[in-house]
Amino acid sequence: MTSNRPYLIRALYEWLVDNDLTPYLLVDANRDSVHVPTRYVEEGRIVLNVSPSAVRDLSLGNDLVAFEARFGGSAFAISLPPDAVLGVYARENGKGMLFPDEGGQGEPEPPQPDQPTPPPGGRPSLKVVK
Repeated sequence: MTSNRPYLIRALYEWLVDNDLTPYLLVDANRDSVHVPTRYVEEGRIVLNVSPSAVRDLSLGNDLVAFEARFGGSAFAISLPPDAVLGVYARENGKGMLFPDEGGQGEPEPPQPDQPTPPPGGRPSLKVVK
């Protein structure tokens, strides 16, 4: 099954833009294939303003997030895999979503439930699980 992260990134981006908010991406700059200006990386992360007025040629694809932006007056081509995006949120109010850290791996498979063994005696029993 493919990752849902690229779809969520696109949906959150559209939702923020539709509500006249400034979408920011929180990115793990230490991941493979992340091309961002290292001068602006702090503690291995970078926050990118991806509002329509701040970037050119924005592509929020399933395999790559890419755009051009200016940093300190210089143009820079940004590209990164969607799994490097740790969150999408609005500058103005922080509304958005943080994603679980998956260490660069694909979406984990959900755990398979253990098959319960029927209790002896034929009657089912219920337990309170907290």
